[in-house]
Amino acid sequence: MHPLRHPRNAALLGFLFVLAAFGLWVVPATQGMTVPYNEVASGVTMLIFLAAAMALMAYVLVAGSRKE
Repeated sequence: MHPLRHPRNAALLGFLFVLAAFGLWVVPATQGMTVPYNEVASGVTMLIFLAAAMALMAYVLVAGSRKE
């Protein structure tokens, strides 16, 4: 059986990292924490690019697998 019925669903894996980036940005702002902006911005940027890379990798692996 194919791991995913539709390889486009691999984007859901990337969406998890986008949610983590959103949390990294929102939680300190809502809790009144003092975190330097450049550290938060770099972490959010890294997680967004990681999300794109993971979604692309998952798509390539699923699309290239045999359909048994």
